[in-house]
Amino acid sequence: MYAIETKSLTKCYGKNRGIVDVNLAVKEGEIFGFVGPNGAGKSTTIRTLLNFIFPSSGEGRIFGKDIVKESSEIKKILGYVPSEVKFYDDVKVKDIIKYSASFYGSCSSEEIENLCKKLEVEVEKKMGELSLGNKKKVAIVQALIHNPKILILDEPTNGLDPLIQKKLFEILLDKNKTGTTVFLSSHNLVEVENFCHRVAVIKEGKIVDTIEIGKLTKNLGLKVTVEAEGLKIEDIKSINGEVIYVKDKEITFNYSNGADKLIKELSKYSINKILIHEQNLEDTFMNYYEREGGK
Repeated sequence: MYAIETKSLTKCYGKNRGIVDVNLAVKEGEIFGFVGPNGAGKSTTIRTLLNFIFPSSGEGRIFGKDIVKESSEIKKILGYVPSEVKFYDDVKVKDIIKYSASFYGSCSSEEIENLCKKLEVEVEKKMGELSLGNKKKVAIVQALIHNPKILILDEPTNGLDPLIQKKLFEILLDKNKTGTTVFLSSHNLVEVENFCHRVAVIKEGKIVDTIEIGKLTKNLGLKVTVEAEGLKIEDIKSINGEVIYVKDKEITFNYSNGADKLIKELSKYSINKILIHEQNLEDTFMNYYEREGGK
């Protein structure tokens, strides 16, 4: 059974595109990344999965339960952190957490206290006194208090300082080791590459690729930016380079035949500038958006 499974999940807003034929298969017990630029459909996908908005067509299931018909059952086993958090300003943090815990019968007061301590949550303050990052920490505690079977996180590190980000991922990794599935939507491609098992890339409302991080790191080549006298795009293609973009006299391309062969191929030119580094998830992600005019 998949933790999350969608088949041709589509959401349209009149004539405007939301998401189109989204097919996801998130395995139970994995940390699954979900990346794409603003407006690509990440939050729309998540809101549809959570039954905050209804799909126009297609279907989705979370642990075998229909996202529309069995939404209330799904929410008993699910924790969610939205990208933007909003609370009543006059309510104290401890009361918000207590209220959230009242919806579940399996909350440990000791574990809640440990979470608040680790994330440095100021429980005696009112929500209106907190910064964006401190409000986000409260939302994270809310999502974790009932030991959910699955966590859906939409930009959870937005507003958090680096130390708290580190602590959050320590918590998520601990939860994952005990079987919790994590679905992570993020703009931070470094954290996605470091923590996720697989990642889906969404572009203009459609899934364009699903990448297995372990295989990606083994198969990536080089990303090269070079400026050289007489070097043309056709020359790069002739050495099996994949041109990504051209800026003035600089050509940026991907190369997968190794550094030694690259240097030998370029040695015939008078090089003014060259920058070479190993590709990473960010390079792979950017390739989808820099090709074909950035569409």
